[in-house]
Amino acid sequence: MRARWAITTVFGANGLVIASMAVRTPSLKIDLDLTTAQIGTLSAAFGIAAVIAMQTAGTLVARTGSRVIVQAATVILPVLLIGIGVAPDFRTQILVQLTFGAVHGMLDVTMNAHAVAVERRRGRPIMNTCHAAWSIGSVAGALLGAGAAQIGMSRDVHYLLLAGLLIPVAVVCGRLLLPASADRAPGAAAASRTGWRAGWTVRVMMFGLMGAVVLTVEAAVADWSGVHLHEGLGASLGAAGLGYVLFATLQTAGRLFGDRLQQRTSAVFLLRTGTLIAAAGMAIAVLSPWIALSTAGFALAGIGLATPLPVLFGVVGRLGSGPGSAAMVARFTTLTYTGILVAPAVIGWLAGHAGLQRVLIGLVPLLAIVAAAAGPVTRDRRPALDVAPLR
Repeated sequence: MRARWAITTVFGANGLVIASMAVRTPSLKIDLDLTTAQIGTLSAAFGIAAVIAMQTAGTLVARTGSRVIVQAATVILPVLLIGIGVAPDFRTQILVQLTFGAVHGMLDVTMNAHAVAVERRRGRPIMNTCHAAWSIGSVAGALLGAGAAQIGMSRDVHYLLLAGLLIPVAVVCGRLLLPASADRAPGAAAASRTGWRAGWTVRVMMFGLMGAVVLTVEAAVADWSGVHLHEGLGASLGAAGLGYVLFATLQTAGRLFGDRLQQRTSAVFLLRTGTLIAAAGMAIAVLSPWIALSTAGFALAGIGLATPLPVLFGVVGRLGSGPGSAAMVARFTTLTYTGILVAPAVIGWLAGHAGLQRVLIGLVPLLAIVAAAAGPVTRDRRPALDVAPLR
């Protein structure tokens, strides 16, 4: 089905855009002579705008269908990336970052909602492949951005070239998505049920907290694995970076096979097994006194965290139907992404008081709790695609 590859490409393009913005942050700081606090403010503006925009996604999907929003957002984001490249001062950057964050938040929800609609139409899972595409796009964006910075390419030229590539791709993919009727509400009454209060069910909140733990561990590995390996175990700066490199590589590889696993097993099995493997990996990484074994532990954690988040997105998306599905995905995304937005700062603060090793080992029981909750919350043993709707 063409829609499957179109939405997968959208995920990859989104990862490319976000990584391209993030990797040029040092250049942005130098170009505009910004302080560290100002960079933090820009990051906060992006995150806050994204979370607020996520709350409106369900209502907009009910009125227009996810196709329309995905089509618009995938064209607008590269244009806003150019805006980030040319904005001449801090105040203008805040305005652009707020807009960029809002569009990204909207796209994050609606592309996942559209992937759920494609899964329903095909009768087979695709969410793991979509998230693998995001990871691949993110790695590509980081490498291209690093290369652009290395050769002295300005941010505005870098982003202009990317937009020139991505906008035509977005237009083509937009035409291949499912029709708007795939998840659009049939009338105003249905649309009204996707407002601000819709989707905040106990199960959605439980799934959201589980997702937040998963992303907290991902953020911890991304931001602190190198510090642990370098300062805690004495690894060189180059070797210290291998922890996250192997984590991300094996996580992406695992997601490429995740859809096949979903067709052969259950959501409970994938959630429970994945988080337990990740817990074991983190325990090895944090407690081992040897650099090589600690690095292998982070790699094992990457394997474990390959499927839990995509599975959670798919399960939550199937708790409702049509626009109700988008509303639940929006609430789940809001809770889940607090792991990325809040975790690095919280871990850093706690590490300053209790030590980094103690904080990182504290993530192991959190993953074990997610594994234990997988069965009672999911309430299903059938293949992960067939989780029953919430009644």
